[in-house]
Amino acid sequence: MAHTGSATVTRIVELELIRLRPQAGGRGADGPVLVRVADDEGVSGWGELPHATRARWDALTSAFAPALLHHSWRRPTEAGEAWADLPWDPAVAGALDTACWDLWSRQRSTPLSHALGGERTALTAGVTLTRQVSVESVVTEVNRQVGAGFRRIRLEVEPGWDADVVRAVQTSFPFLVLQVDAGGRYTESPADLDALRAMDGLGLLAIEDPFAPDDLAAHGRLAAELRTPVALGRSLESVEDLTEAIREKSGDAVNVDPVRLGGLTAARRAVDRAVDAGWQVWCGSSAVTGIGRAATVALASLTGAALPVEMPGAGNRGRDLVLPPVRAHDGVVPVPLTESGLGHGVDRSAVAERTALALVVDADGTRELLRGRERRR
Repeated sequence: MAHTGSATVTRIVELELIRLRPQAGGRGADGPVLVRVADDEGVSGWGELPHATRARWDALTSAFAPALLHHSWRRPTEAGEAWADLPWDPAVAGALDTACWDLWSRQRSTPLSHALGGERTALTAGVTLTRQVSVESVVTEVNRQVGAGFRRIRLEVEPGWDADVVRAVQTSFPFLVLQVDAGGRYTESPADLDALRAMDGLGLLAIEDPFAPDDLAAHGRLAAELRTPVALGRSLESVEDLTEAIREKSGDAVNVDPVRLGGLTAARRAVDRAVDAGWQVWCGSSAVTGIGRAATVALASLTGAALPVEMPGAGNRGRDLVLPPVRAHDGVVPVPLTESGLGHGVDRSAVAERTALALVVDADGTRELLRGRERRR
């Protein structure tokens, strides 16, 4: 193909601020920004910025996107050089980085999973359950997800809501794989440590983020004591953070999230770094649309990302904005191999219905486009 081996010059970056809830107004942090990058032949790639704070919107439109437009690259791993000197925001950088990977894959008519080096064709899916009103409601919701085929359940826990909840689920589903997400809500107080030790005896897949994200030392002390793997996620905003955590022996497993790490380039390096250190890996995502989730599926096709990939659960009514939707079927997520790039087409009509604001950024400046009623006429 003509693109093979040649440099890519991004001609257009289109940004669309999405309102997933129709009643939301203004330019606030309610919805994601869909990022489309296009080359001079009209080939496009897509990425997602999940939560569009005003600061991130401004950084994307006034700094990161213009920098990319004035930078040429041969491989998507080189695209990040465009914003290397800008104030670091992994979510903003990650949206553009992922879009460049999608563009590069489409230019070469290859699936994104293959471009990243992935080999797996189907992935076991896991789902996270948020805090429920009662233990009984947790068991009921777990039953719903198990009935939909999910084979791994991740329970959100906190002091006073942990070991007893896990035991109740295990009593009803003794063969279900469970892990817990502590969200940094524990300390090294005697009571909290006793609670974490109690969960250590329950055969969990992992205890994720027990302590504050910046306290790698506390994670390391706990990891040295427990048999259950201590997993990190929120502590990591770069591959360098992961390298430090490995050096400090702060855990045994990692949740690799392209949004938190700065895109697929960094996330792929993180998977390799973790596997080399003997850590277990799964791919989660802060993404809220199918664009971000499709990128996570492609990443999770890497051989080293062996633990179940995070997916929306049964009953999740969120809009994918892609066709076909990125979902698990009987607990399994297929890796798209018959289409290039993300393997999912953007549902342009669904996007148009939910776009509150769109900007097209090119090398000559920025032009605002109207959406809503004006745009659909």
